[in-house]
Amino acid sequence: MSRRVVVTGMGAITPIGLSVSEFWQSVKEKKTGFAEITHFDAAGYKAHIAAEVKGFDGKNYMDAKTAKRMEPFSQFAVAAAKEALLDSGLDLSKEDPYMAGCAIGSGIGSMQALEREHSKLLEKGPGRVNPLFVPMMISNMAAGNVSILFGLKGKSINVVTACATGTNTIGEAFRCIQYGDADIMVAGGTESCISPLGIAGFTALTALSCESDAAKCSIPFDKNRSGFVMGEGAAVVVLEELEHARARGAKIYAEVAGYGCSSDAYHITSPEESGAGAARAMQNAVKDAGLLPEDITYINAHGTATHHNDLFETRAIKLAFGEHAKDIKINSTKSMIGHLLGAAGAIEFVTCVKELQEGYVHATVGYATPDEELDLDYCKTESRMDILYALSNSLGFGGHNASLLIKKYSGENAER
Repeated sequence: MSRRVVVTGMGAITPIGLSVSEFWQSVKEKKTGFAEITHFDAAGYKAHIAAEVKGFDGKNYMDAKTAKRMEPFSQFAVAAAKEALLDSGLDLSKEDPYMAGCAIGSGIGSMQALEREHSKLLEKGPGRVNPLFVPMMISNMAAGNVSILFGLKGKSINVVTACATGTNTIGEAFRCIQYGDADIMVAGGTESCISPLGIAGFTALTALSCESDAAKCSIPFDKNRSGFVMGEGAAVVVLEELEHARARGAKIYAEVAGYGCSSDAYHITSPEESGAGAARAMQNAVKDAGLLPEDITYINAHGTATHHNDLFETRAIKLAFGEHAKDIKINSTKSMIGHLLGAAGAIEFVTCVKELQEGYVHATVGYATPDEELDLDYCKTESRMDILYALSNSLGFGGHNASLLIKKYSGENAER
């Protein structure tokens, strides 16, 4: 029999807050993180608005020497992990370090390091490339650095599934605990790709919004949507086997009840047009949790504000839930923080946990004009409602589909 898994700690670095509490307060205030790019001069770029992390200094979370050896995506991960572990109340010195693991993914790693060192190579020759270039750039170093700094000696993995990365890392961490590979997993996603090459590349794909009005640049499910806005940041959660958490008197935020995946096997960037692949991931998560489709009343959608994603994800929800789809509240956190790529699913997981806790479904900020085929409830306004289950979706380039089902936890009613 598989073991039950709960959430006992959370951390976040986002464009609208440098902690879970700051982020969540901003969500409830409908704040957005969109503004002109400051990380580099974007004057000649079609897309020049992004959702940058503001006021972050890695030296506030680690010593200066350690911070200097990490690129922003790793720094964000360490900062979020530190908050999550402190929040959990775990004393890792009292735990078996080989039963405490790490699953933190990044879709890309450091484009900034690649750009910087490539320029050195061309201008000054190969002898001037930083000896730490490779370990600073590669995407697994977020998990590596978190494991090293916090002494996590159990399973350490970096799942890379593009924009599904954050959801897959938490899902795989969930499985690790379910089947006894770990008692504790520090899991999540991180990304920092607001760089010349990152913005140019996604613009060339016609994925980014070129809207100059920050109020209209990221409007998922709206008829006038024009693409996603690049965001950055990290979210990390502490997952723990239920009895382990109970034994130490941990506060429990929520239970991870189900995880489902699939592949579209269709196209390198576009979701499959019928939504069948994403629908199967949702159905798998619901089945894994031992629930019926009618039990689901809220979905945190991938909701990128690209034409194809929002249309095909809507079709997927209809395929998965039939007529019941019209009774489901559907929102997109990307309406406030943009698309955090490999970190997106992780911050949306944190959002779901907070919504379950408070009985609050946030609005899809900026959503105003319905599109013809997009006829579900996309949360034009926020709602107060008792939510028992939250389903969080992520879809990644390459056809990766992943869904997590999170359950409201009640100590009085702890059985499934």
